[in-house]
Amino acid sequence: GDGINDAPALAKATIGVSLSDASQVAIQSAQVVLLDGKLGKLETAHRISTATLQTIRQNLFWAFAYNIVAIPIAALGFLTPMWGALFMAFSDVVVIGNSLRLRWRRV
Repeated sequence: GDGINDAPALAKATIGVSLSDASQVAIQSAQVVLLDGKLGKLETAHRISTATLQTIRQNLFWAFAYNIVAIPIAALGFLTPMWGALFMAFSDVVVIGNSLRLRWRRV
Protein backbone atom coordinates (compact mmCIF):
# COMPACT_ATOMS: atom_id res chain seq x y z
CA GLY A 1 0.00 0.00 0.00
CA ASP A 2 1.05 3.56 -0.58
CA GLY A 3 -1.82 5.73 0.59
CA ILE A 4 -3.84 6.55 3.68
CA ASN A 5 -6.74 4.45 2.43
CA ASP A 6 -4.45 1.37 2.37
CA ALA A 7 -3.49 1.61 6.05
CA PRO A 8 -6.43 -0.41 7.44
CA ALA A 9 -5.81 -3.22 4.94
CA LEU A 10 -2.09 -3.19 5.75
CA ALA A 11 -2.83 -3.40 9.47
CA LYS A 12 -5.21 -6.36 8.98
CA ALA A 13 -2.95 -8.24 6.56
CA THR A 14 -0.74 -11.09 7.70
CA ILE A 15 2.19 -9.31 6.08
CA GLY A 16 1.66 -5.76 4.87
CA VAL A 17 4.08 -4.30 2.32
CA SER A 18 4.55 -0.60 1.66
CA LEU A 19 6.93 1.58 -0.30
CA SER A 20 9.26 4.09 1.33
CA ASP A 21 7.68 7.02 -0.51
CA ALA A 22 4.18 6.08 0.74
CA SER A 23 2.23 8.00 3.35
CA GLN A 24 3.46 7.76 6.93
CA VAL A 25 0.24 6.00 7.95
CA ALA A 26 0.85 3.27 5.35
CA ILE A 27 4.50 2.91 6.40
CA GLN A 28 3.55 2.62 10.08
CA SER A 29 0.90 0.00 9.29
CA ALA A 30 3.13 -2.18 7.10
CA GLN A 31 5.39 -4.94 8.40
CA VAL A 32 7.73 -4.65 5.39
CA VAL A 33 8.81 -1.35 3.83
CA LEU A 34 10.60 -1.48 0.48
CA LEU A 35 13.16 1.32 0.61
CA ASP A 36 14.03 1.36 -3.08
CA GLY A 37 10.59 0.49 -4.43
CA LYS A 38 11.75 -2.68 -6.21
CA LEU A 39 9.27 -5.52 -5.81
CA GLY A 40 12.02 -8.07 -6.49
CA LYS A 41 13.26 -7.40 -2.96
CA LEU A 42 10.16 -9.17 -1.63
CA GLU A 43 11.52 -12.48 -2.90
CA THR A 44 14.82 -11.82 -1.13
CA ALA A 45 12.98 -10.95 2.09
CA HIS A 46 11.01 -14.19 1.82
CA ARG A 47 14.18 -16.26 1.34
CA ILE A 48 15.84 -14.55 4.32
CA SER A 49 12.82 -15.16 6.53
CA THR A 50 12.64 -18.82 5.45
CA ALA A 51 16.34 -19.32 6.25
CA THR A 52 15.89 -17.58 9.61
CA LEU A 53 12.93 -19.78 10.54
CA GLN A 54 14.89 -22.90 9.54
CA THR A 55 17.82 -21.79 11.74
CA ILE A 56 15.49 -21.14 14.68
CA ARG A 57 14.05 -24.66 14.33
CA GLN A 58 17.54 -26.17 14.16
CA ASN A 59 18.61 -24.26 17.27
CA LEU A 60 15.53 -25.37 19.19
CA PHE A 61 16.14 -28.98 18.15
CA TRP A 62 19.75 -28.82 19.32
CA ALA A 63 18.87 -27.16 22.64
CA PHE A 64 16.07 -29.63 23.43
CA ALA A 65 18.15 -32.63 22.34
CA TYR A 66 20.99 -31.49 24.58
CA ASN A 67 18.67 -31.03 27.56
CA ILE A 68 16.95 -34.38 27.01
CA VAL A 69 20.30 -36.19 26.96
CA ALA A 70 22.61 -34.20 29.23
CA ILE A 71 20.34 -33.31 32.15
CA PRO A 72 19.47 -36.92 33.05
CA ILE A 73 23.12 -37.95 32.68
CA ALA A 74 24.19 -35.15 35.02
CA ALA A 75 21.32 -35.82 37.43
CA LEU A 76 22.31 -39.48 37.69
CA GLY A 77 25.84 -38.43 38.63
CA PHE A 78 27.63 -39.61 35.50
CA LEU A 79 28.93 -36.08 34.86
CA THR A 80 30.83 -33.93 37.28
CA PRO A 81 29.67 -30.31 37.50
CA MET A 82 32.77 -29.22 35.60
CA TRP A 83 31.96 -31.49 32.64
CA GLY A 84 28.30 -30.48 32.78
CA ALA A 85 29.27 -26.81 32.55
CA LEU A 86 31.65 -27.58 29.69
CA PHE A 87 28.96 -29.44 27.75
CA MET A 88 26.47 -26.63 28.38
CA ALA A 89 28.97 -24.11 27.02
CA PHE A 90 29.54 -26.36 24.00
CA SER A 91 25.78 -26.46 23.40
CA ASP A 92 25.65 -22.66 23.51
CA VAL A 93 28.55 -22.39 21.06
CA VAL A 94 26.79 -24.75 18.64
CA VAL A 95 23.58 -22.70 18.75
CA ILE A 96 25.45 -19.40 18.34
CA GLY A 97 27.59 -20.81 15.53
CA ASN A 98 24.51 -22.13 13.75
CA SER A 99 22.91 -18.69 13.99
CA LEU A 100 26.03 -16.96 12.69
CA ARG A 101 25.91 -19.16 9.58
CA LEU A 102 23.10 -16.91 8.34
CA ARG A 103 25.66 -14.15 7.73
CA TRP A 104 27.52 -16.15 5.12
CA ARG A 105 24.63 -18.16 3.74
CA ARG A 106 23.58 -17.14 0.25
CA VAL A 107 19.85 -16.48 0.16
